[in-house]
Amino acid sequence: MASPESNSNGNLEREFYIPTYILAPDASQSEDLQLPDVPTCPVLVFINSKSGGQLGGDLLHTYRSLLNKYQVFDLGEETPDSVLRRLYLNLEKLKNNGDEFATKLEERLRIIVAGGDGTAGWLLGVVSDLKLSQPPPIATVPLGTGNNLPFAFGWGKKNPGTDKNSVISFMKQVMDAKEMKIDSWHILMRMRAPKEGSCDPIAPLELPHSLHAFHRVSSSDDLNVEGYHTFRGGFWNYFSMGMDAQVSYAFHSERKMHPEKFKNQLINQSTYARLGCTQGWFFASLFHPSSRNIAQLAKVKIMKKQGEWQDLHIPHSIRSIVCLNLPSFSGGLNPWGTPNSNKRRDRDLTPPFVDDGHLEVVGFRDAWHGMVLLAPNGHGTRLAQAHRIRFEFHKGAADHTFMRIDGEPWKQPLPVDDDTVVVEIAHLGQVKMLATHGCRSKSTHDPSNHVNHDGDDGDSGEEDSVVEEQRKFGAADTFKIPDEVDISHLS
Repeated sequence: MASPESNSNGNLEREFYIPTYILAPDASQSEDLQLPDVPTCPVLVFINSKSGGQLGGDLLHTYRSLLNKYQVFDLGEETPDSVLRRLYLNLEKLKNNGDEFATKLEERLRIIVAGGDGTAGWLLGVVSDLKLSQPPPIATVPLGTGNNLPFAFGWGKKNPGTDKNSVISFMKQVMDAKEMKIDSWHILMRMRAPKEGSCDPIAPLELPHSLHAFHRVSSSDDLNVEGYHTFRGGFWNYFSMGMDAQVSYAFHSERKMHPEKFKNQLINQSTYARLGCTQGWFFASLFHPSSRNIAQLAKVKIMKKQGEWQDLHIPHSIRSIVCLNLPSFSGGLNPWGTPNSNKRRDRDLTPPFVDDGHLEVVGFRDAWHGMVLLAPNGHGTRLAQAHRIRFEFHKGAADHTFMRIDGEPWKQPLPVDDDTVVVEIAHLGQVKMLATHGCRSKSTHDPSNHVNHDGDDGDSGEEDSVVEEQRKFGAADTFKIPDEVDISHLS
């Protein structure tokens, strides 16, 4: 066997390498490295090789040249749930046999995922659903268009370099990163089964490109109710409804029809801006029917922690509503901002913490309103902070609306003769992220924030009325990518 001292990347092996016998016990170990001690920061690397044009493939090649090829996975070839199940099953066997190396490695294990927000969400959902005893924290490499998740935790929003020096620099940042818990959210929609036609979500892609994508539950699901159609999903960053989701839907639809035009992050962003104009988002008062404004479309209710449902007033001019968990939306903008001391006192508002069990609810009139986010201290219309949110659609208000979770849009048909259509968002749990020091995401448990806050733990189990079946995304058990599906649109 080779030793790390005989390799020019010896320091890398001592810091990041995972031996083959842990990853693939049936593979040949003739060239496996003998390590003097457990690596400082053993990493599993998951890469969407088709993200970022050619960047995903280039990044895959670089990581495999620096690390054990068995610890770097192409998501086009193997799903993360199958990888993690196999790895943790083997770790348990090794630990039961007294392997202290395996025990320490599991304690130090970290995950790197390279792709867009959809790819990152896929990994987050799988780790959540597997309910591992020691779930590894996750760092995200920005390979998508918006890259809101990486930006929120300090990993940047521009596509990274793929050369060896850039990759080594990123891995060293991962080694130095801090762990931070973030809230996760479950979304449920229920309506009477339509007498004719379908109300299934219409995605711009053949397959909504994240494990936690909005989908109809099966007849055997505990959430299924006789005579009703029930849909579920989950998110970490945001849920939005209205014109912003409509523009996003147009973008993904055009990318599906002309994928050759979407090979560059800058081109993608300029195309997005152009579609914002053609969809009327900048001149919404002229082109957007008032019947699809949020207040005319649905009644909105919110619940504080351990509280009761209360009506939320939505101004009639609001055409887009965003329920935000992280301070990064639409390419790194912060719609909530930081309320001043008067707002905190008079309206009981707080800065946007990522682990406080609350969503920030923000409204926008049009794209010009959204432009205020580019100004210092700019923010949207702060509507509320809530632990649970419910949208009750008015009967016959519209035959469809547009929705989006974590960058993934869909067109949602609505039955025109039904007064029971309800969308409800509830706190699900928490998952561990890796963040750079000084990132914009803030924790309630970080004393450096020096903010008066009730200190309530966002994962303290107060969701007694949320059924146990809602406490998973269905990622690890039900999400499988068919062979014929191209995942190049995972962004």
